[in-house]
Amino acid sequence: MKSDQATRAIPLFGARKMARTLLAEVEALTAQQDQLREQLTRLGALSVLQLEVKRADLERDIAAQALRLQREHADAAEQLRTTRTQLDEARKAIVATEDLALLQEAGIYRYRHPLTDAVTYQTELASIDENIKAMVRKDGGAVLSTTHWTVNGSAAQGRTMVRDFSKLLLRAFNAESDNLVRGLKPYKLEAAIERLTKVADVIERLGTTMQIRISEPYFKLRVRELELTADFLQKEAEDKEAERLERERLREERKVQQEIERERARLEKERTHYSNALEALLAKGDDAGVARLREQLGDVQRAIEDVDYRAANIRAGYVYVISNLGSFGDAMVKVGMTRRLDPMDRIRELSDASVPFNFDIHALFFSKDAVGIEGAMHERLADRRVNLVNQRREFFRATPREAKMHLAELAGELLQFQDVPEALEYRESLAQSQRSEESARVTRAAD
Repeated sequence: MKSDQATRAIPLFGARKMARTLLAEVEALTAQQDQLREQLTRLGALSVLQLEVKRADLERDIAAQALRLQREHADAAEQLRTTRTQLDEARKAIVATEDLALLQEAGIYRYRHPLTDAVTYQTELASIDENIKAMVRKDGGAVLSTTHWTVNGSAAQGRTMVRDFSKLLLRAFNAESDNLVRGLKPYKLEAAIERLTKVADVIERLGTTMQIRISEPYFKLRVRELELTADFLQKEAEDKEAERLERERLREERKVQQEIERERARLEKERTHYSNALEALLAKGDDAGVARLREQLGDVQRAIEDVDYRAANIRAGYVYVISNLGSFGDAMVKVGMTRRLDPMDRIRELSDASVPFNFDIHALFFSKDAVGIEGAMHERLADRRVNLVNQRREFFRATPREAKMHLAELAGELLQFQDVPEALEYRESLAQSQRSEESARVTRAAD
């Protein structure tokens, strides 16, 4: 009986618990319903006008937010472009740095090349420079070597060793080539090429076991650089010499012009003096004095005409043959011409401190075509010319007698020609030297 009552009590307990749970849920739903009703009441309490105002405020806020987002997007895009630009520049700088490091590993350094400011050579120099940079890069062909070399049984270590040793020898070759370019003189071109060839031979000998050698195309490229540099330096020297000679010619012309102007002024003053004196004698009736002054006035007038002729005829002047026994020996002469009114001024200028002794004059005469006679003498003595590069250097390996023979055929009968140079200072210097030696011998003998 008790057992049946206990069995019926268990379901009743579960039903009560379920009822309480349901009651709690109902109460929660009722509270939510009350909250919703309150919110609806508040919303319903707003008028239509208030709702429109609230909507307008919300639209303005949305528009402001959209504008702000648009500006932020534009700023972000601009910053992104700036960052990308900086990144590109950084990448370029990195590439340039890597390229410079690669060239320096091969011994290629950027220095002031002699052809840097030579406009006519810049294109070819740039081509050579680009080819050099291309060939010194990895597998560029500047240096050749074996591809079958192992170290400790490792082909990879063998390739590394061959590459490093090749780079070292290439650096030595490039350093020598750059030194030759920097110190090159035009007349040393053949010696420079020969030295570069020997360097290439030494590199090939040192790299025999690995078959390391400078490639023929790269060697020819560096030789071409030497040839181009020598060609420029030679032209530069020629241009400077031409400029110097032109300045010298202009100075000589100015001196001639100044001499002519001074001489004309002197003669004009003298003619005025004689004219005034002649008028005075005519007034006095001194016939003898008048005749004498008219003759002198005629001489002055002829001198003025001669000066005018010299000023107008640039081919007229004095041809001279001079030598310098103490400086150049007895088998060298200088043949030239001057338009100076006093040719000795030019001879004295040539006998300045640049030579130890004065020049001696063998022939000095006036000619209406001094330029032609000088040019013909130079042609006849062309195979005797001392300076074959600068044609303005008028020295020839000939004796005064040989020069006299040619000059007589060109100018006709010579009024005066001195075969033997006087050479006073030179001969006196020799005499004093001999006397000093004799005195020294006497002193040694007495001791």
